[in-house]
Amino acid sequence: MNILLISPSGSEIRARKSMILPQLALFILAGLTPPGHSVTIIEEEIEPVPLDLDCDLVGLSCMTSNAPRAYALAEEFRKRGRTVVLGGIHPTVLPDEGLRHADAVVVGEAEGVWERLLDDLGRGRLQRIYRDPCPPLERYIPIRHYKGLEKGFFRIIPVMTTRGCPYDCDFCCVHDIFGPKIRHVPVENVVRYLGESGGKRFMFLDDNIVGDPRYARDLFRAIQPLRIRWVGQASLSFALDKELLRLAADSGCGGLFFGLESVSESRLATMRKSLKRIGELEKAIQEIMSFGIILMASVIFGFDDDTAETFGETLEFLNRNRVGSAAFNILTPYPGTRTYRQLKGENRLLTEDWRRYDHSTVVFEPAGMTPTQLALGRLWTRKEFTRTSNIIRRLPHNLAHPLFYLALNILSHQTCKAEIRDYRRSAAGGVDGQKGQLAQGPEN
Repeated sequence: MNILLISPSGSEIRARKSMILPQLALFILAGLTPPGHSVTIIEEEIEPVPLDLDCDLVGLSCMTSNAPRAYALAEEFRKRGRTVVLGGIHPTVLPDEGLRHADAVVVGEAEGVWERLLDDLGRGRLQRIYRDPCPPLERYIPIRHYKGLEKGFFRIIPVMTTRGCPYDCDFCCVHDIFGPKIRHVPVENVVRYLGESGGKRFMFLDDNIVGDPRYARDLFRAIQPLRIRWVGQASLSFALDKELLRLAADSGCGGLFFGLESVSESRLATMRKSLKRIGELEKAIQEIMSFGIILMASVIFGFDDDTAETFGETLEFLNRNRVGSAAFNILTPYPGTRTYRQLKGENRLLTEDWRRYDHSTVVFEPAGMTPTQLALGRLWTRKEFTRTSNIIRRLPHNLAHPLFYLALNILSHQTCKAEIRDYRRSAAGGVDGQKGQLAQGPEN
């Protein structure tokens, strides 16, 4: 059987990216595919989709923002008589929507169902839904080749060691999709995977690399002899365990993404996090940075208690604490989350065009400001944070990895300028008005 696996882009136009991270899910599927089948992987951000390729099965993995593109491709392949299967986060939370465009949908994780799906297809008895909640992760899945990796700026290889999340945030569906209990890939399998990849730079995709401290200790000790460099995601409560911090640094940790959903203590108090005071956050940031780890904040704007003042307060917090890098996002009410259900129930959704659910477009009516204030405030904060003077001011506090720090911030500076240009061209009300608001900061 000839199998074509596709990761769609966000539109029909391929994006040009200076940093490309291979889509791990597609390579896991290839590794799960039994011998005797031929697998072709296409990442549309890198190369065009071969619509006329001779294949028996097309698998499309998508998130919410690229679901419309996945649906369009699915329809094109079905017109050509191909069998189409959809998987990924979006079809998992909206399988009935996916089934309107495909012959079958994989709900949740592919381990435990992929081989059965292929067998069913070969026997002419393909089912509409395939689901195996929380499959075990003990089996080693070989990843043979990462297509397009040589085109990436950082040449980082993705790896995942755990699934599941004990936190249950209103705006996130990871808890519901992967379960509240953390499941592990055996440490020996992770070590084998890192070695067989031939790489030296990795990104751990786990939602919280230290979510299970006992497993994290074993993992960090096991990968230390490999002399790799890696980045990952972690909660700031990581700072409370100095032994674990030291093990992470010694194993090659150069940077950590962390969620900074708010710098408001009233908002922090309502969240399911261990650190609920600004002073605790600042102490944790300094503790982690003292181990030579660059911190990269993921900031979310648009919560109901956010106001126009939130942007300046967030910028001041990030610069005051010399946070290495930051991604500035607009609250996105993804389907399947409590945030989505709340805003839909309150009739505050502005659109359900999934292409706009991309972290940077306002798709709902905010409570404390207008949609335009939210969009401009986010852009202003990003512009000021990536201002050259601010990048230089934070540099002395991020000298453990100066080239990494500068590369991150220069890239952010360039993409920010491009985003502002695009916003000014597309925003209603004229270019001059948008220029003035961005230059002066968010409206009070």
